[in-house]
Amino acid sequence: MRKIIIAIGGASGAIYAKLLFDKLNNNKDINVSVVFSDNAKKIWEQELNNTNLLKYNFTYYNNDDFNAPFASGSSLFDTMIIIPSSMGLIGRIANGISNDLISRSADVILKEHRKLIIVPRETPYNLIHIENLKKIALSGGIICPASPSFYSKPKTINNLVLTVVNRVLDLADIKTDSFRWNN
Repeated sequence: MRKIIIAIGGASGAIYAKLLFDKLNNNKDINVSVVFSDNAKKIWEQELNNTNLLKYNFTYYNNDDFNAPFASGSSLFDTMIIIPSSMGLIGRIANGISNDLISRSADVILKEHRKLIIVPRETPYNLIHIENLKKIALSGGIICPASPSFYSKPKTINNLVLTVVNRVLDLADIKTDSFRWNN
């Protein structure tokens, strides 16, 4: 069974995390552990109209819980997805500042050469953002901006958001039914 971490950072775009949760909720082949930043909880409630954070069949950890199994390189978690990610969180990860469970876990994933997928939700980028994203990419992280595609002709906001979520699942080597170009 695969073990993955999903971290929700304090950027706008809680819908990206929610639709990822919806896709993974009943997947019996994947053990999902979840961490919310403090701001992420507030944004989730505001953007999704107080949708219950804990309704999914996942294991939840507080962002200050350094005893979570994935805070150590000896754990067998193979993938971490940060969706959405603020530029502040990206800056801390890029500069090795492990001051909470999310940044510590990202550091562990990178040092163990496992898969880190970061979905920044910010626009425009300044040079500091670009340099921090570059550091993470050079360290083995995958940067997948929350930039939806339109060639599948999405009809709803959820369909549009799913173009990003499905791409993240592809990057995490998790099979999903989604639009494929020229298929």
